[in-house]
Amino acid sequence: MSPGKRRGILIGGALLVVAVVVAAFFVLNGGDTAPTAEAGATSVDNPGALDPHSAITEYLQDLTENNPDAAARLTDDNAAAAVALRDARNTLNPTSVGAKLTLLQPTPAGAKTTGGTFTFSWSLKGGLWSYDVQFQLGLAGGKWLVHWAPSLLHPKLEAGQRLVVGTVATDTTAVADRDGKPLLIAGSGGLRPVEGNPAPLLRSALAGQVTAASGSGFAVQRVDVGGKSLETLFGKPADAGSKPLTSSLSLSAQNSAQAAVDGYPGSAMLVALDTGSGDLLAVAQNAAAGNSPKALSGLYEPGSSFKIATSVAAVQQSGLTAGSPVDCPGVATIGTRTVRNEDFELGATNLQTAFARSCNTTFGQLALALPADGLKKAADELGLNADYEIPGIKTELGKVEPAASKDEQVEDGFGQGRIQASALGGAVMAATVAAGKAITPRLWHDLPTTVVKGYSAPPAAVLGEVRKLMRAVVTSGTGRAAAGAGTVFGKTGTAQFGDGSDATGWFVGYRGTVAFAVVLENSNDSGPAVTLAAKFLKAL
Repeated sequence: MSPGKRRGILIGGALLVVAVVVAAFFVLNGGDTAPTAEAGATSVDNPGALDPHSAITEYLQDLTENNPDAAARLTDDNAAAAVALRDARNTLNPTSVGAKLTLLQPTPAGAKTTGGTFTFSWSLKGGLWSYDVQFQLGLAGGKWLVHWAPSLLHPKLEAGQRLVVGTVATDTTAVADRDGKPLLIAGSGGLRPVEGNPAPLLRSALAGQVTAASGSGFAVQRVDVGGKSLETLFGKPADAGSKPLTSSLSLSAQNSAQAAVDGYPGSAMLVALDTGSGDLLAVAQNAAAGNSPKALSGLYEPGSSFKIATSVAAVQQSGLTAGSPVDCPGVATIGTRTVRNEDFELGATNLQTAFARSCNTTFGQLALALPADGLKKAADELGLNADYEIPGIKTELGKVEPAASKDEQVEDGFGQGRIQASALGGAVMAATVAAGKAITPRLWHDLPTTVVKGYSAPPAAVLGEVRKLMRAVVTSGTGRAAAGAGTVFGKTGTAQFGDGSDATGWFVGYRGTVAFAVVLENSNDSGPAVTLAAKFLKAL
């Protein structure tokens, strides 16, 4: 879709060593009052269970199956529960979790609250840790929900407190960045981030791998909101001496990325990769984007940023070059679809100019001329359908399938239809163009990324033409706001979703060996994404 401000007409748009404070940095929301009747359901689909026994047994089953998000939906505070359960699991890094109902109080007809006890057990590096937990249930909107409180994780936890893993008694570096600079410090109160709190989105992921790699010391501790250890609940920390883990992150890049997204008023996320090594240099999103790591796994329509893939297909499969003549009418009927640009037409022009200006009518026509699986093949070669297992994090790069119809094929040409990508996927796509090879993203130098589904990059000659297109976006097209950040190559995108009244802003690209993707939810314009990317690049 045309970058810049969103169009008035939707064109078929699918419409987790050493000690850990990280999980640590979630604030456990609590409350001592049981929920009462009609205490708000957490979503419009009225979550919960029809009876108390089902509510608690389903909650406990989700815990044992490592499904914190599902368990959280069975509570009266979905958001707080999801963050706390996910981060506790990542921090403790158990081999398994057990949760068994031991008592459910009788619930007389008409009762609106009840409670009971369950046994919580963790199979940890330090052994089996088991204890009893008291719970409360309440009737809300006709459904029974588990009342969320920190004590559901451990009976001694109070609001603002957290569980951490301590593996050493004195301060030492637990996780370093790729240049050896400390990211996480281990000590008697668990793991804590260095000053400035870099990589907040990845704290639990980093901490979990520290726990897994720790030596003989292992202690679960209860700490206050400032990280001060209140007591050791299980195990015993050892003396210092463990070698720190080395992550792929660059402290400078991460700080620059976090500062860039924190300066944006709406929901913003940014991922940056090293095009040579695949190192994840930075993963950042701001408070408005929430605590769920959407930058790594959230899928969005990519809009015109997907024209990178359409161009790969047009060059490789249709024989076009950057200078090939194309038409860019303001409005065009392509198949049965009426496709519009945003109040501009170029007439007879060339592929480079049409790409730089982001001409939807051109790319709808180019897409229709391809085989039904043409765009999927190009997306495959750019890594959007690749799959990786990276220790500590879950990722989704994208989802691109063959078009189900000619109309959908047209829409796919400018990143609407059923095309989806994440910020990580966008960064991998740009890194592939820059490096001319498949990119395997990694978060660790000590721990390998497992390639579940790999890919092969497009031929060098094809990528040579696409680089010309992406450079023109910044020199003379929709990404001119990044021109002051050096020799930047990129592509903007604005992707409408839902009923078409809102749109996601994108800017993906690279400069030197740094590839990046910026995604702004509900920005309705790609301009701010370009500005944010330029701010990040200038700060490097």
